[in-house]
Amino acid sequence: MSGNLLHRQPILRRPDGIGGALPALTLITLFFVVPVVALLLRSLTEPVPGLQNYATLFGDGTYARVFFNTFLVATVVTAVTVIVAFPVAWMLAIMPPALGSIVFGIIILSMWTNLLTRTYAWMVLLQRTGVINRTLMDIGLISEPLPLINNLTGVTIGMVYIMLPFMILPLVGTLRAIDPMTLRAAALCGASPFDAFRRILLPLSLPGITAGGLMVFVMSLGYFVTPTLLGGTSNMMLAAMIAQMIQSLLNWGLGSAAAFILLLVTMALYALQLRLVGAKRMTGGI
Repeated sequence: MSGNLLHRQPILRRPDGIGGALPALTLITLFFVVPVVALLLRSLTEPVPGLQNYATLFGDGTYARVFFNTFLVATVVTAVTVIVAFPVAWMLAIMPPALGSIVFGIIILSMWTNLLTRTYAWMVLLQRTGVINRTLMDIGLISEPLPLINNLTGVTIGMVYIMLPFMILPLVGTLRAIDPMTLRAAALCGASPFDAFRRILLPLSLPGITAGGLMVFVMSLGYFVTPTLLGGTSNMMLAAMIAQMIQSLLNWGLGSAAAFILLLVTMALYALQLRLVGAKRMTGGI
C-alpha cells in the first residue's frame, strides 16, 4: 500500500536545456544587458552620432589625468589593503575558534556601519586639528600638523579601512585551508620563518589574495563618496567626474562614454583573473 502511494507521488524534475536557464537569462537581460546597451548607444549618439565622446576622453589631458588618478588610487589602495589584511587574516586563521568568531564578528560589523558615517569620522580624525595630528604633536613626534586630508594619503587611509573586510574574508578562507603541517615540515627542514612565508605560505595564499585584490581594485575604480570627501577636487576620480558630467553639466554622452570605458576595464580585469586562475588549475597550481 505504502509502496503504491510512493509510486503515485509526482516527481519534480529540474527543467533541462534553455528552459532551466530562462529566468536567470531574463533577469540578466533586463538588469544588465539592456542598461549597458543603452549606455553604449548614448555614448555614441549624444550630442551627435560618432566617436567624438571617446576621442575627447582619450585626447584631453584633463580627462587623461582623471583616468590616471583613478587607476593610481585603486592600485595603491589594493596594495596597502593586501599588506594590512594579510596578518589580520592569518591571525584569524590560527587563533582559537571562540576568539576568532568574536574578532570576525567585529570585522563584519564594520561592514554594516553606514559608509557616509565612517567617511565623515575619518574627516574628523584626519583634519589638521583632528585627533591623529593632535596626538602626534602631544607626544612630540611632529612639530606641525601633517597634511592627511584632501590628498592621496587621506583617500588611501579611508578607502583601505572600508576595503579591509573584502580582502580579509577571502584570505581567511584560503589560509584556513592550508595544512599547518606544511609549515612545520618546512621549519623542521631548516627553513627560516621568512623563507617559509615566501616559499610556502605566500604561494598557497595567492588564490585568496587574487580574489580579494580583484574585488578591492574593481570596487576602488568606481568609488565615489570616500574619494570625494577625503580627496577633494585635486584628486578627482572617474566616478566623481561621471557624476559631475551628468548632474552638473548634463553631458550624458561624455558621461556614458566614461562609464562604458570603466565597465570594459572591469570586465577585462575579471576575464584576466578567470584566465589566470583557470591556467593555474590546469597546470596543477605550479
